[in-house]
Amino acid sequence: MIGLHILAEFHACEGGSHLLLDGQQLAALCRRICTDSGLEIVADAFHQFPGAGATGAVVLAESHLAIHTWPELNSVTLDLYVCNFSQDNRAAAEAAYSALSEEFKPKQVIRRDVSRGSLDTNDSGSGDPHGDS
Repeated sequence: MIGLHILAEFHACEGGSHLLLDGQQLAALCRRICTDSGLEIVADAFHQFPGAGATGAVVLAESHLAIHTWPELNSVTLDLYVCNFSQDNRAAAEAAYSALSEEFKPKQVIRRDVSRGSLDTNDSGSGDPHGDS
């Protein structure tokens, strides 16, 4: 279960505006990015809210990518967790994160990294005792 968990918010997105409103295109993008990053997809589910954003998740052999669009705020939230059961998957997680960032082109990013699976209860994974980065 040791791995990297990236929690991020993309604000003032200048790219991918069609993805904020189209769950099918968002799903295709997420599947492509996960595959291109070397992650193994085992399932996915996406939902388009009428006249609003979309939400979805890609279940990975390594864990998951969850993404939610907020077109009224021109924003995206995402949750990407990859564990390192058989190999170190940090590079794959970073590649997927970078590809999503390149697609949405946010002007402002809030990102929090959490190291998962540590038995040290004082380890927040970010170097900050409160877990904020």
